[in-house]
Amino acid sequence: MKLVILDRDGVINFDSAQYIKNPAEWKPIPGALEAVARLNQAGYKVVIVTNQSGIGRGLFDMDTLNAIHEKMHQALFAVGGHIDAIFYCPHPADSDCDCRKPKPGLFRRLAERLNVNLAGVPAIGDSLRDLEAAAAVDCQPILVLTGKGEKTKEEGHLPPDTLEFADLAAAVAHILAGSET
Repeated sequence: MKLVILDRDGVINFDSAQYIKNPAEWKPIPGALEAVARLNQAGYKVVIVTNQSGIGRGLFDMDTLNAIHEKMHQALFAVGGHIDAIFYCPHPADSDCDCRKPKPGLFRRLAERLNVNLAGVPAIGDSLRDLEAAAAVDCQPILVLTGKGEKTKEEGHLPPDTLEFADLAAAVAHILAGSET
């Protein structure tokens, strides 16, 4: 199975220090939706793995998260793309769950649910915790410089063999170029 794993905020859509709390605040990064569509058209399954601690903090509820995701799905559909699954952690940062990145619980659930080995699977994120969770399950960590990506790059300590790209469109171009060889 050809698979790419994406973080949501800062990779597909603009992030906010105050969280994305409603559909009106969800705004795609230019070129990101089309990049997902290119993956879909090349036969890749695209799965989102995202921390959504706003739920645990009481900033929004499940109906709102579903509405945000519905807006994303509709925007992707409009450009010929889709997300195959979304795995999210609803717990606040001080929680002792196994699913909040940088812990790899969501990645392990994804692997189990899709019955796939994650070794070498591209996992694209904008924060160190995205990359650490990906590396913990042997995914190929890919940093995009959108969202928190520039700050993450400056702070360093990236997992070994992390690839870096300006944005999701550039990362996808690299993935697709590699799949043609």
